Amino acid sequence: MTGYLMFLPGLLFIATSYFEGKIIAIILNSYTIIILFAISFLVIADLELYRNWGFRLDTTPLMYLNSPKEASASMNKLVVILLIIFWMIFYASTLYLYFRYIGRKLKTLKRSNWKTSLLFLILTQLLFLPIRGGLKMAPMNIGFVYFHHTNVFANHAAVNVIWNVMYSITEYNNVKAYNYFDTSKAERMFNDIYAARGQTHKLLNTNKPNIIVMIMEGFTSKIIEPLEGVKGVTPRFTELCHEGILFNNFYATAERTEKGIISVLSGYPGHPLRTIVNYSKKTETLPFLNFDLQKQGYYGEFVYGSDIDFANFHSYLINAKYDKIISRADFKKSECDSKWGAHDHYVLNRLFEECNSVREPFFMAFDALSSHEPFNVPMRTVIPGKDEEHLFLNSCYYSDSALGDFIKKAKTTHWWKNTLVVIVSDHGNRLPGNTPGYEPLKFHIPMLWIGGAVAKHDTIISTYCSQADVALTILHQIGLDNKKYKFSQDILSSAAPGFAFCVFPDYFGYFTKDKKLMFDNQLGKPVIKMGNIDQSFIDTGKAYLQVLTNDFKNR
Repeated sequence: MTGYLMFLPGLLFIATSYFEGKIIAIILNSYTIIILFAISFLVIADLELYRNWGFRLDTTPLMYLNSPKEASASMNKLVVILLIIFWMIFYASTLYLYFRYIGRKLKTLKRSNWKTSLLFLILTQLLFLPIRGGLKMAPMNIGFVYFHHTNVFANHAAVNVIWNVMYSITEYNNVKAYNYFDTSKAERMFNDIYAARGQTHKLLNTNKPNIIVMIMEGFTSKIIEPLEGVKGVTPRFTELCHEGILFNNFYATAERTEKGIISVLSGYPGHPLRTIVNYSKKTETLPFLNFDLQKQGYYGEFVYGSDIDFANFHSYLINAKYDKIISRADFKKSECDSKWGAHDHYVLNRLFEECNSVREPFFMAFDALSSHEPFNVPMRTVIPGKDEEHLFLNSCYYSDSALGDFIKKAKTTHWWKNTLVVIVSDHGNRLPGNTPGYEPLKFHIPMLWIGGAVAKHDTIISTYCSQADVALTILHQIGLDNKKYKFSQDILSSAAPGFAFCVFPDYFGYFTKDKKLMFDNQLGKPVIKMGNIDQSFIDTGKAYLQVLTNDFKNR
């Protein structure tokens, strides 16, 4: 990074060797003021973002530049103020040091001659060594500084955040694919996972139910009592578990909402470094649960309380051909009392109204938001505490209450007896307990099937599965299929492979009943191994990642 930053000053000294120091000082001091302003901002911003995301600052924030109001909604005002203070202190300190030891001395420089220009020409050319990382075959990359075999935080701490931001910007349009094996070998290993074909176990009492998919914000298994979570946080969900079918080994495919929603509604897992929703041309080629159901006469609707343009999500919904999309603009101003938009109980009330008014059979997709940072919810505090963890738990209690009220009202309607409700989470959460992003527990989330169309009650299914399996499993339950769901298993098939695959920035996870693996692609080694992990198990995970990322790149 120093090599990059010194390149322009090197060129300046080549060109200004015959000039007085005053001219050099004006140019170089201006350059330094601007560079230090940007660097200090990124360094301080990275402190807070790493705490929440678990990976160093990269181009991820660029996804939200077109929706700055929504992007800022998750920020705590006090934290923002403190960060700005730290930024100003850091910026002022670096400027002071620069001008004390370098800046003011530039004015005293005397004119020189061609020998000085030649010397700086040679020195500037030699900057390619630190920029490239030496004379090795491979150029500089993050793997150069990874040094610890198991301590992920130590490796993250070794990364220069400014270099990481610049590198990720240059690579933004270069969608990375991981190629561990010959393409044919990787495809063969991938296909072997899904080789068995069995009969699906019917859990519904109808072939054409109404379907409501409810995607809860950040509902981690750590707050679900039947999944050994904290007691008393989601009491309504706990009660509902006795009325339906709980999938207790269900996992998110990635770490962000936009990846989770696409996994659930299109059966497409997340990419470790990119989000497919940013590429409208690619999302056009995805399978869509809504579109498959529409071909069978279903009415489709997506209900959301925030800005539908956030993270380019509108284009995905348009490609999915929903009959109606409800978003923040469809709610009264008085109802949009959250920084993100309308709180969950308002949105669920609207969902209830829509279910009552549209034709059957219908498909409704609902995305919650109230349990997202900053965790401010419109109810009296039930779980006391002002720290971040207790605020999160309290917001989950609120969302759980709103969910329970919706189900209670739905049970009184004519359409309930012919309805399947699928409740899942968009992703896991580091809270409570501040679980690192690369831990399997971070990805463990609930999935619950309830409703009048569900034939079994108080049932637990322990097959290992993920968000990517939801759409295909639903289709198979109503007698439909679609070969485009390449990355999906029918969870309820007698021959279900029983696995979950997930990604985190430059990591992948591969979980089965007896084994759990988290693999660091930069380090080239597992960082978490649970169970008897052999090389063939690791290679299967690599093959899955290779096929997935090449599929992403080629769409």
